[in-house]
Amino acid sequence: MKPFYRFLILLGLFSLVESSCNSGEYGLVSKAFKSVSGFSASSWFRNAGSNCSQPHLSRIVLPSQNLSGTISWGYLRKMSKLKVLDLSGNFLQGHVPSWFWSSSTLLEVNLSRNRLGGRIIITSENTSIQTLNVSHNRFTNSIQLSGFQTLKSLDLSDNQLGLTLPSGFQNLTKLQHLDLSNCNLKGNIRSIFSSLHTLQYLDLSNNTLTGSFPSDFPPLNTLIFLNISNNNFTSSISLNKLKKFRKSAFIHAGYNFTYDNKSQSSTTQPQDIHKPKSKTLIPAVSSACSALVLILLSIWALRVVHKRRKQRAMRNKWAISMPVPHGMNVTTKNKVEKSGPFNFETESGSTWVVDLKEPSSAPVVMFEKPLMNLTFKDLILATSHFGKDSLLAEGRCGPVYRAVLPGDLHVAIKVLEHTRDVDRDDSISMFVDLSKLKHPNLLPLSGYCIAGKEKLVLYEFMANGDLGRWLHELPTGDTNVEDWTRDTWEIQNGVVDGSPEKMGWLTRHRIAVGIARGLAYLHHAGSKPVVHGHLVTSNILLADDFEPRIADFGLRTDPNPSGGSEADVYCFGVVLMELLTGKESTAETVVAVRKVVREGQGVTVLDERLRLGCDSEVNEMVESLRVAILCMAESPSKRPTMQQVLGLLKDIRSHQQLVPS
Repeated sequence: MKPFYRFLILLGLFSLVESSCNSGEYGLVSKAFKSVSGFSASSWFRNAGSNCSQPHLSRIVLPSQNLSGTISWGYLRKMSKLKVLDLSGNFLQGHVPSWFWSSSTLLEVNLSRNRLGGRIIITSENTSIQTLNVSHNRFTNSIQLSGFQTLKSLDLSDNQLGLTLPSGFQNLTKLQHLDLSNCNLKGNIRSIFSSLHTLQYLDLSNNTLTGSFPSDFPPLNTLIFLNISNNNFTSSISLNKLKKFRKSAFIHAGYNFTYDNKSQSSTTQPQDIHKPKSKTLIPAVSSACSALVLILLSIWALRVVHKRRKQRAMRNKWAISMPVPHGMNVTTKNKVEKSGPFNFETESGSTWVVDLKEPSSAPVVMFEKPLMNLTFKDLILATSHFGKDSLLAEGRCGPVYRAVLPGDLHVAIKVLEHTRDVDRDDSISMFVDLSKLKHPNLLPLSGYCIAGKEKLVLYEFMANGDLGRWLHELPTGDTNVEDWTRDTWEIQNGVVDGSPEKMGWLTRHRIAVGIARGLAYLHHAGSKPVVHGHLVTSNILLADDFEPRIADFGLRTDPNPSGGSEADVYCFGVVLMELLTGKESTAETVVAVRKVVREGQGVTVLDERLRLGCDSEVNEMVESLRVAILCMAESPSKRPTMQQVLGLLKDIRSHQQLVPS
């Protein structure tokens, strides 16, 4: 009977622990997240990092957990020792109550990349918040900051703040980091920011702000980073004096943002100014000037022709075509034949065939919009008969097209050539399972269409394209594939390359962490791991906020793909190496990088565009390069799991998360 008694004792202890976990502040967390989908109280108890019998909680850290729904904020109000709240990268909705910001214990709040809204206002001066990040949400212009006197870092970017600038900046005497980019802000900044003498990082880009530069700005000598591009400011100084901020900080910043280009000849003294000019000299000079003008015009014409060709090529490949209205018969190219089969040719000359008599007989299933009444005929019309102008790429699985479906739905359509012999029911089951895999760093399956033997899958269209194209093809840091009205390569390449928030180490590290999060979710979140099987930079797409989205996962038909999750870890190492070196990965590149890292010379292979940072950032890049080499260990058993890789990458920058330098 002794084993039975032991079982009863253990059961009693477990019940006691569960009851203690469901009471006190752990119970408050459970109640606060009761209506939040994806939150598991038992998992929270295991991973909270402290004994649930303790009376107080100091941290709630749940980033990128695929949480959705509404938080019951009132329960969090009763937590007297809460210092850190991180719910970033989820799908949380609703309004954050105004009393929340008056907490006397909170030090760090990160609610970024959700769907939250509400007012940010403090009714007292008791708040202790030092770091506040609510970027990429739905907060509006009801923001009063005068009570946030302890703030050191504030990120309100990518919210619709509207016509009115937040008030109370003059009281933020400790503020070091301020990001108000992409907030649709308008108005004059006079007397708003000039008193922020401790500010080191200021981003006001992509608004419609006015004011005088630099008199209306914080002291420039204390600023380490500045970006005021795409505004309506007026400059009163030459930008030659501000080389530390790079030219990209002032692109379309407003009026009179110019550089002095004084030639050396302007400093020389003219000789014989009173000597009469020779009559024979004038025609000679005139002829020489005419010849020079002709040469310059020829060079200019060649550059214009070259630029227009490049513009046309890029527009043809990436500009989104508008959908053809229902029932419109345009040309034979856009006109849908009444009966099939239908043949479609790609740029490489290959052909795929849909053996259907009636194109409207194959429905398009949209998971998030099940009531949309679409068929294969709509896909034909939206892609101009799957024409080459709509072709984005020819990937490993098949051609990829872009289209705008009725309802202004921008999608990418992929033809799965390797699934033609897969049973229809098995394909549907696979698509349904893949649609349930949702994570901020995955590109979820939006829908599918089975037309004859062809299986087509639909994804959300990512206008920024893929990571490989961003690293190697576009002018550095430029993501605008729609409007190439001017040649920005000379401005954004080389020493004055793309703006730091696009091309700097912080952005690339965030991309690496996002990819690792997405892979870790695939490998560890479900009852069985989902193996990607072909993770490369072209399968990693970039959202508007540069958050990476892994595509093409789970599409392999082999139930036991060779290498398993260990092969994915190796591929991640290659992608991370490509992010750090800026070079396309080949077998020779991998061998060469392995060699220099083992010799302690990893800094020599870093992307030159990244080696402009401080010594601490260079050390972080070298450490990340070592993580890439660890992932690419020749023996699969020696490679870490993606959870371990994620931990290593996050630890590399953990000491600088409070106030980025």
